[in-house]
Amino acid sequence: MTGTSETRRADGRDRDTEGRARNARPRDGLGRPLPYGADGVERQPEGVVRAPEETVTEAQTLLDAGRPFHAHEVFEDAWKSGPQEERGLWRGLAQLAVGLTHAARGNATGGARLLRRGAGAVEEWTSGTGRPVRPYGLDLAQLTFWARELASAVERDGGRVDAAASSPRLRGRGA
Repeated sequence: MTGTSETRRADGRDRDTEGRARNARPRDGLGRPLPYGADGVERQPEGVVRAPEETVTEAQTLLDAGRPFHAHEVFEDAWKSGPQEERGLWRGLAQLAVGLTHAARGNATGGARLLRRGAGAVEEWTSGTGRPVRPYGLDLAQLTFWARELASAVERDGGRVDAAASSPRLRGRGA
């Protein structure tokens, strides 16, 4: 959420003080809305500008905790606030996190589709002329391999995955 406070209007819709739609319902660890008044997990603040290394570190911490939806929000901030030439990279990483979110929620079709889409975006970004192979220490080759393997397993098994146990190592095995 942003620093603006949120209110529920008489029509039941959540809006920030500037009138923009904001869902103030609590969320579970996979980002699913819970009923008003339920205990949820703390949401990631939106619109935070971080250094790329901070983005990777924070996203890894969230992935390790089984919170890929929240990691996606961190990547989304980097995608929206970062330099134009890096937006494809951060968007692809956000898609990987959302794919893991869907797989953990039991949505095999959506999970596999987003994992493959994210892998393709990351792979496409790495094919750009002069781009680093391991930007910010990210092991992009391993991430694309991980995403495609998980997509195949989710489709094959059709079941829910454990988000923490299935999360990738963004900087590779030794990181």
